[in-house]
Amino acid sequence: MLVNHVPEGWEIIHQRAHGVLAVQIAAQWKAAFRPARWVETLLAVAEHDDAQEDWEGRSHLNENGTPLNFDQKLFSFTQMQRIAELSQHKSRWIALLISRHLSFLYEPLRDADKALPAFLDEQRARQERWTAELGVKPAEVQYAYDLLQWCDQFSLILCKNDLPTGERALEISKGPDGKVYQVRQLSDGPVTVTPWPFESPEFEVNVESTLVKQLQFKNDQELLAVLKASQVQPKVWQLRKG
Repeated sequence: MLVNHVPEGWEIIHQRAHGVLAVQIAAQWKAAFRPARWVETLLAVAEHDDAQEDWEGRSHLNENGTPLNFDQKLFSFTQMQRIAELSQHKSRWIALLISRHLSFLYEPLRDADKALPAFLDEQRARQERWTAELGVKPAEVQYAYDLLQWCDQFSLILCKNDLPTGERALEISKGPDGKVYQVRQLSDGPVTVTPWPFESPEFEVNVESTLVKQLQFKNDQELLAVLKASQVQPKVWQLRKG
């Protein structure tokens, strides 16, 4: 989950919801520059952060009992295995892109766990096999994955309230075309991206967040119960070509 500290308490966005925002962004990509197997690519973007562990123990809390942001948690080998396996039940293309994402996230941690090297080697072998079986070029896979990663990063910027004030620009990342994209929030409210990569000159995206006013929790189950009872607040952004 993504956790923002706000004056009223905690603003919490589930990672699956962050995936929904990412696919709303991806769906607007210019039609002429969309990657192969477009619908499956969108599904991979939407589902790249699924298969989190169950709400047990204190895996969503720090030592003080406050909610943990996703980047404060240690990696979950169970989650990695689960998403790698579940993605194969849909299509090899979806599994291929999600496998690429797992490699991107966890190759830097290869030596952090004794089980990781074998898992990562298996992902690499699967990627090579699926690329050959699907009859696609590695460059096509790279393009589609780079779009997934770009939409993931843009979604995280929005979810984490990272847009700078004063119309200052923030780099999103390099897009699948190799261009560096920057995002700014305009003084009248809308968000713009430069260069503009989307089909429509203006559109709306949103994500559902939950406002939690209780500050500390004894375990995951208490946090989950409070989350279910708390107010859901949509966060909405208007994107407009500058």
